[in-house]
Amino acid sequence: MTLRVVIADDQELVRSGFRLILEASGIEVVGEAGDGATAERLAREHRPDVCLVDIRMPELDGLEVTRRLAGPGVRDPIPVVVVTTFDLDEYVLTAIRNGASGFLLKDAGPALLVEAIRAAAGGDALVSPSITVRLLEHYAGVETAPQPAVPLTEREEDVLRAVATGRTNAEIGVDLFISLSTVKTHIASIQSKLGARNRVELASWAWRSGRMA
Repeated sequence: MTLRVVIADDQELVRSGFRLILEASGIEVVGEAGDGATAERLAREHRPDVCLVDIRMPELDGLEVTRRLAGPGVRDPIPVVVVTTFDLDEYVLTAIRNGASGFLLKDAGPALLVEAIRAAAGGDALVSPSITVRLLEHYAGVETAPQPAVPLTEREEDVLRAVATGRTNAEIGVDLFISLSTVKTHIASIQSKLGARNRVELASWAWRSGRMA
């Protein structure tokens, strides 16, 4: 089944580059937007599998677009992958709260871009390995993460730390000598205990709770 994507970036050259990469990988671009308001309208009109959204855009910035499409309380959310220029962007923590399914640097490369889109469409999330540790570590201690009512098991703690360092499910399985389905079961359990909607929120919670110190 062909994945459908809306691209939002205020630079036409960037949008064109993303389109070429995605279409070369068999992903259909159903809309392009140069501002946040148009991005939201196109997303609601086309209901794509994923929206690829820049943070800094006119009218509505990418953070607000993310909140409106994927934030808390949204009934039928659309996965959003946030693209940023800087690996320590001051708005990243807000993007996490607003429901972003992944983060990607604009220079991350074609393979990672496609991987992030496919991960978000599949209900997973990808945080660019080049920014995972530095970015989330930068925000560690900004606020205290609430502790879950039901404590994580030892194995869940292992899986959580792996997620917080940007490991994929397959890599976690290899590292911990468990099957892919078991990894997914653990992640689902952790998300339930923490009230997290996706992998990005798990990583954020791990850093804010001091798990990665």
